[in-house]
Amino acid sequence: MSTWDGKTRGGLTGYRIFVYILKNLGLRPAYFLLRFVSFYFFLFSRTSNKHMRYYFREVLGYGNRKSRISIYRNYYVLGQVLIDKVAVMAGLGKRFSYHWDGEEHLRNMKDGGLLISAHIGSWEIAGNFLYRVDKRFNIVMLDEEHQKIKNYMDDVLSDKNLHVIPIKEDLSHLLAIKNALENKELVAIHADRYIEGSKTIRHEFLGKEALFPEGPFYLAARFGAPVTFVFAVKETGKHYHFIATQAKRYETTSKRSISEDDLRPMIKDYICQMERIIREYPLQWFNYHRFWEEETD
Repeated sequence: MSTWDGKTRGGLTGYRIFVYILKNLGLRPAYFLLRFVSFYFFLFSRTSNKHMRYYFREVLGYGNRKSRISIYRNYYVLGQVLIDKVAVMAGLGKRFSYHWDGEEHLRNMKDGGLLISAHIGSWEIAGNFLYRVDKRFNIVMLDEEHQKIKNYMDDVLSDKNLHVIPIKEDLSHLLAIKNALENKELVAIHADRYIEGSKTIRHEFLGKEALFPEGPFYLAARFGAPVTFVFAVKETGKHYHFIATQAKRYETTSKRSISEDDLRPMIKDYICQMERIIREYPLQWFNYHRFWEEETD
């Protein structure tokens, strides 16, 4: 089963090239180069192409030609989002505009809470603008990129106001999340990818049975934290739309013994929001792994 392994593609040379172009030539030349990079992935990324073809054809009902075009456009939009992220974090954020739906919901989370998101658009860019909320912002991620790339990116980031909580095998990240919530901080986590061997919950998604990771929803229930579902989508070349739902606490029968039934109301609300965003921005879901049960490897 080709589930996610926690790794992100991209070599150090590629990072260097795009950072150099951004800082010396600007966004347009970087986007131009991206067209060729996207076409390369369209031609040679067989596994991710297969999963995206299933998404566009079997789930969204696109025809063969529209599906192929959408796969290429999906890679291109992903590349733009990644370039935008590097640009913003390298101090070029003034080149972008954005508007908010639900910023007040984050401001009202005075006791902190969980921001559950997905690999849709660019939540990292949203994170760089959350200084307006005046809250410490933590991102939970399983990040197994090569260390040399991490070190290089650390050198070019101009604003390091985001704190990363890495998922560890020794489960030390659970203590870090607990401490962050106790300090009334915001903790963001994705809930649309699972790693082989992790606990999942089956639920209908876009008309087909899919598997969602249990972890993010379990954390919210275990710590009794208020939950908001957040997304940041790219609307035009330099404009982003940030969306956050009203925070909600989900009751459970017991904090010590949380059942799948306890988590289902939260998962149902999450899926409802995610489906709404994906139907409006179908090219901006970047999940290149097996997701639906009936999909074959």
